[in-house]
Amino acid sequence: MRRNLEIPQGKRAKFYRFLEIIPGVISYGAIILLFVLSWLSPVLGAIYLFAIIASTLVKAVGVAFRTIQGYEVIKRAERVDWRKRVEDLEHPHDAYERLHGEDSHSYHFDDHVENLKIMAAMGGDYPDPAKTLHAVIMTAYDEGEDILVPSIEAVKDSTFPNERIIFVLAYEERGGEQMEKTATEIASKFKGVFKDFILSKHPANIPGEVIGKGPNLTYAGHMLADYIDKKHLPAENIIVTSLDSDNRMAPKYLDSVAYEFITHPNRQRLSYQPVSLFMNNIWDAPAPSRVIAISNSFFNVISTMRPHTLRNFASHSQPFQALRAMDFWSCRTIVEDGHQYWRSLFFFSGDYAVLPIRIPIYQDAVIDETFLKTVKAQFVQVRRWYYGASDIAYVGTKLFVSRSRRIVSFWRLFPKFWRLLDGHITLAMMAPIITFGAWVPRIMNVSSHAMVAYNLPNIVSVIETVAMIGLVITVLVSFRMLPPRPEKYRKGRGLLMLLQWILIPVTSILYQSIAAFYAQTRLMLGLYMEKFDVTKKFVKKQ
Repeated sequence: MRRNLEIPQGKRAKFYRFLEIIPGVISYGAIILLFVLSWLSPVLGAIYLFAIIASTLVKAVGVAFRTIQGYEVIKRAERVDWRKRVEDLEHPHDAYERLHGEDSHSYHFDDHVENLKIMAAMGGDYPDPAKTLHAVIMTAYDEGEDILVPSIEAVKDSTFPNERIIFVLAYEERGGEQMEKTATEIASKFKGVFKDFILSKHPANIPGEVIGKGPNLTYAGHMLADYIDKKHLPAENIIVTSLDSDNRMAPKYLDSVAYEFITHPNRQRLSYQPVSLFMNNIWDAPAPSRVIAISNSFFNVISTMRPHTLRNFASHSQPFQALRAMDFWSCRTIVEDGHQYWRSLFFFSGDYAVLPIRIPIYQDAVIDETFLKTVKAQFVQVRRWYYGASDIAYVGTKLFVSRSRRIVSFWRLFPKFWRLLDGHITLAMMAPIITFGAWVPRIMNVSSHAMVAYNLPNIVSVIETVAMIGLVITVLVSFRMLPPRPEKYRKGRGLLMLLQWILIPVTSILYQSIAAFYAQTRLMLGLYMEKFDVTKKFVKKQ
């Protein structure tokens, strides 16, 4: 089974190659079709353009609604005493008797009372909350203590008991002697803080592995498994969280995950997805990086309100037993986080879901030593994200097969496949069509006196102005989500945070469309991205 779940390496089968080419063909074809239809008739071009813009307008309304809703849900979740709720699960009957009938506006209070009632009736047939453990695997390449230590301290400052946290610092041999020295010094610094602090050095150049985070995580996972076996720890009670070096979890994150893990009967076939917010250094980042960081933060906020579309992204948690059964993460893709969703879905024959955790894990916006280096590094980061289009072929080859070979039923898998394909095509073609599409019928019909060709730019402009309502709401909510302004910046920095949104057309073209086309073109040509280009972590000094 495990071999069937792996991404092929080297030469692909013909059908697999066909599916790798499809996203790019459709994305390029969508833009070409606008020119062809406009050449045939400006009316046809206008109808095609209006259909695309109408779908964008509908999505803009949805974005505005989900943004406000998601923000409020996250704020409510952060006010919950998750530590107390986990402790309630130790004696659910007593807690139920104490809380039943109380009038509370706490987030999911009624759900908590209902969970206590159910668990009291179960008579202990669930993981013991007092024996539930967290294992945190943090990956590193060549980052220094200024990046790594604050992230580890965020875990230390968690409300979850440190004596039940196993911390694994998974660093790369490719990071060199300095990385080795840094890892050793950090292990010494945090000795005795957690249940244990484990160093995992992933060897370079292992055959069959891409240069990426997945192999490092998997190597660390095997080391963690050996540790658990040696210490005779209850593997069924252990939850593993993967973190990047710049990830700083909110204090209540681990308790929130533990609560959901304990209360869900299908716990081993769930992964737990926090809200990734790129806010650590948002005040330090230049304007283009801020726009990308805040936009992606809101995408994650919106995603948490749509559980049926939620997939693993960046940091996430998953039960140890499930990870071990499926041999942890893929070692053959540079987008191991998103791919982990599909890998888990097929491993468990469709009986798998991602559960939203409404507690944030904060990440860095992209900053490098100079503005130009930052612009380049930002592009490198998003093109890696959009290489998730490689999963289209992976999923398609498990969808379009005979019924006897199909792992997940067709009608359960097809909507997921369609959303995956549609999402990547939209990333590539939508921005240029929205930005420049209104002029195409006019350019393609210079000699024509068709009224629609000349009035189309004005009509589209009015529609896009209405759609800007979603952007305005996003901007307003973004100001409420920003961390406090550092003292080194004057109040005028806040004005720049407002003016930065005029860059949306530029960032949409450069960091969305071009990056998506880059990734899809590489897939079309068979020039696979098999090296994880690490985004440099740069701390801006006082």
